[in-house]
Amino acid sequence: MKPNMILSASGWRKVFAVSGDEQDKAPEISEQDKAICIAAASVFFDYISALTNQEVPVIAVGIDARPTGPAMADAMLRALVAKGAVVQYSGVTSAPEIMAYAKKLDGFIYISASHNPVGHNGIKFGTNNGGVLEAKENAKVTEKFLALMDDDAALSKMVQAADGCSSMALNEIYKTQASSKFNALKAYEDFIRETITDSSNKEHQKDFFEMLDGQIRAKGLGVICDFNGSSRAKCIDKDFFTTHGIDFYSINEDEIAHEIIPEAENLVHVAEAMEDLHKRNKNCNVLLGYMPDCDGDRGNIVYWDEKTGKAVILKAQEVFSLSVLAELTYSIWKNGGDASFKPAVAVNCPTSMRINEICRVLGAEVFRAEVGEANVVNLAREKREEGYNVRILGEGSNGGTITYPSSVRDPLNTVFAIIKLLMMREDGLYEIWCKKAGIEYKADFTLSDVLESLPVYTTTGVSEPRAILKVKNTDHAALKKAFQKNFEASWEQKKAELEKAYGICSYEAVITNGTKETCGVTDYSLSGKGGLKILFKDSEEQPVAFIWMRGSGTEPVFRIMCDVRGDNVEEEKALLAWETELLEKSDN
Repeated sequence: MKPNMILSASGWRKVFAVSGDEQDKAPEISEQDKAICIAAASVFFDYISALTNQEVPVIAVGIDARPTGPAMADAMLRALVAKGAVVQYSGVTSAPEIMAYAKKLDGFIYISASHNPVGHNGIKFGTNNGGVLEAKENAKVTEKFLALMDDDAALSKMVQAADGCSSMALNEIYKTQASSKFNALKAYEDFIRETITDSSNKEHQKDFFEMLDGQIRAKGLGVICDFNGSSRAKCIDKDFFTTHGIDFYSINEDEIAHEIIPEAENLVHVAEAMEDLHKRNKNCNVLLGYMPDCDGDRGNIVYWDEKTGKAVILKAQEVFSLSVLAELTYSIWKNGGDASFKPAVAVNCPTSMRINEICRVLGAEVFRAEVGEANVVNLAREKREEGYNVRILGEGSNGGTITYPSSVRDPLNTVFAIIKLLMMREDGLYEIWCKKAGIEYKADFTLSDVLESLPVYTTTGVSEPRAILKVKNTDHAALKKAFQKNFEASWEQKKAELEKAYGICSYEAVITNGTKETCGVTDYSLSGKGGLKILFKDSEEQPVAFIWMRGSGTEPVFRIMCDVRGDNVEEEKALLAWETELLEKSDN
């Protein structure tokens, strides 16, 4: 049986709604999809059992808030019971929550399709290292899964075993669901305190939060969340904020009310709710808003602009830039006197070059990996082994902030990075930035002042229609080879025009595969299914813009984008249109 799934390290995904409609909110799945779930759980059991040398591994299982989650989970629980696993099923659980919980166990299976439409669903696997399986390990599970799906007799036998699993053992898993959820929440709350403070020392955590909470209560602060029916509505968010003196408001707790991806077009709902709070109360202190995706590992930001009296939706790259600024300065504040302190940031290939400028000011290195959370996490691990302090990492192209020791994006870490930036005033984080950047520091600064101090870049949004191409050629290496031929010919025709209009005098091709970035490549096809970037430089060989491309690992599309130094909307449009034209020509 062909599973017809996208099988990537970031997750296995397809439309599980039985109708095949990606917007269908019905909870049923087909018998074929039940078989897929049983096969997936079975091969992961074998993998984790061999990896841990445990005949009876302890596996956490959780779902996001999609309608098909319970049906998929039931099929997988039956398969795991038939295999003899000890299962901790916590029901609706956020991705950061189950990954923190699994640190105490052997591994996890998480049922989610992240930001995909509601009719989609999928599966993520992980061990107890706090993140999803890296690409090489995921490939091992994928190979076994495909072999099983291709063996009708073996698959049928496995489905029969799952259907006939011990009802007593299965009922016990469901009976202890509430306690598993409690334990998952407790593990996650303990871990989030460690990530926010950058310390596992409980006394240090206590002292830090007493200082931060005092600042919050003295100044007053409110936060609003558009849960959009996501898993975070059943997470620690409300209690965690209020415990630290932050007024908390929320909308859409119980239903997926609109599209799931937390990009600008869907952040309008939390922005409107924020403005409504301010209209009804002139003394309203709500400064930040966020909207997570369905699995709760990603959340972009809305803020209250005190100068204009309006809610402003931050772009993904701006959110990530704020997080990098906050956590790098926090690392300097905490470790600046340590001679061995070597700060660095790990990002994905299409993250805006504004990060390079921020890091240059703060004395940090920037390392780039291929798109994919696992790639960035593994690159950060490699750099830590080389002696670098990689406190902050992530994918700027989608605003996803990963704060060490976490290995997954987390909106609480993003929001608290900004809170630390705003609330730690005397000899605080923003003052460190101003001194190093040569900016005049004002003690009464606002978030608007912080944003205005950041390097200015014009960047294509990841969810814009312009950023997504449908291509016919599934051989991406061949497509990029054809693109190279067309690009080089077009460059010779346009280079004088590009220099005159934009100061672009030369270019360099850069590719990313996994955790490896290779500069100055002469064969674009070497990027394969990885990322390809054309880095444009000025007369002094300084980067001023780039165009980038990569086929999605989780959706049947080809993603492109452009990043330009300065407020240069027309240049960004022109370079992206040029890239689009050349790719379409190369695809014919």
